[in-house]
Amino acid sequence: MTSDAVASRPRRTPKAGRDLPKAISVGVGLLVLVGASLAFRPEPFVLLATAAVGAALWELKQAFLRRDIHLPLLPLLVGAVGILVSSYYSGPEALMVSFVLTVAGVVVWRVIDGSGTAAVRDAAAGTFATAYLPFMAGFVMMMLANPVNGRIQVLLFILLAVSNDVGGYVAGVLFGRHPLAPSISPKKSWEGLAGSFVLATAIGVVGAVYGLGVSPVIGVLLGVMVPLTATVGDLAESMIKRDLELKDMGSLLPGHGGILDRLDSMLLTAPFVYLLLSVSL
Repeated sequence: MTSDAVASRPRRTPKAGRDLPKAISVGVGLLVLVGASLAFRPEPFVLLATAAVGAALWELKQAFLRRDIHLPLLPLLVGAVGILVSSYYSGPEALMVSFVLTVAGVVVWRVIDGSGTAAVRDAAAGTFATAYLPFMAGFVMMMLANPVNGRIQVLLFILLAVSNDVGGYVAGVLFGRHPLAPSISPKKSWEGLAGSFVLATAIGVVGAVYGLGVSPVIGVLLGVMVPLTATVGDLAESMIKRDLELKDMGSLLPGHGGILDRLDSMLLTAPFVYLLLSVSL
């Protein structure tokens, strides 16, 4: 085959549909940043999580504008800080109280700006955003607050989420043949889900035994649970993006999309990991 013929052949699009070197470098950088924030004291991670949730709320606001939905961003940001900080320092009761106060603040803020159908729609969207982002992230803060091994719990939680993504990605690219939910996320496959189970279980067992000092059974439970909740969370965000006619929620993370595109699988997973570790430790 001549060089001209080779040059004229159409370039194949990677099956994964992403810039892999860029995605890997950004992913490694994020892991280093998270590790550094957890290395000495928990407070830097609280700041990092608050910044991530705030950026994700901003992305969600910009995305909702495509449907003429206006999120009250200022009360959401103030409430997010209150939810994350109070849940870290004061536990579940503070999480619930700060959530209710944030929702009330969002509704009042929007009603002051005007009433009618648009106000109801915006207030409902603000309530959803509060529950979806800072409330779910509050469970990570409560893991972090454990005085014995809180930072290890959070690190294990993040590594489980990463292993779910990596295992699913690799298995999906290499072996993916049967779509998991083609109408929602065409690139997800049953083979990818199996890869998520395998890698997440391995990380869960190692983390449970050597990180937390508990039975490997806890690690197996984590390895089975996390891919299920993470996949549901990822598909839920995919449904939102499909409805908004978006490929990514943002572009803050090259090769990954937006902050919310990285948090989607973690958000729904956080309460389940917190509850399992709470009854196990």
